[in-house]
Amino acid sequence: MNPSSDLTQRHCKACESGTTPLTLEEASALATLLPDWELKADGLKIQRSFKFSNFHQTMAFVNALAWIAHREDHHPDLEVSYARVVVHYQTHAVSGLSENDFICAAKVDALLI
Repeated sequence: MNPSSDLTQRHCKACESGTTPLTLEEASALATLLPDWELKADGLKIQRSFKFSNFHQTMAFVNALAWIAHREDHHPDLEVSYARVVVHYQTHAVSGLSENDFICAAKVDALLI
């Protein structure tokens, strides 16, 4: 069983006013469930680069990712090129990471299974 499968079963929750970001320790613990994602040293963002064979596959992935973002109401920053997508998650409302970022990252990973 994929260790991040528990994350894929969860749904994002709106960040209430005053919600604090995850601590570096909390983010590090969740990051162990998503080994292909890079936790930035400051603990404020996770990112992953995805490579594809052609533009059609790239855009199909971006469209599937957009559907996840819409359903979860949690949107990443994307860098899209011909055969590569870099996905950055950060919860802007808390100026750092929340569990929502890890939930969505796990769901994005599940697109490739």
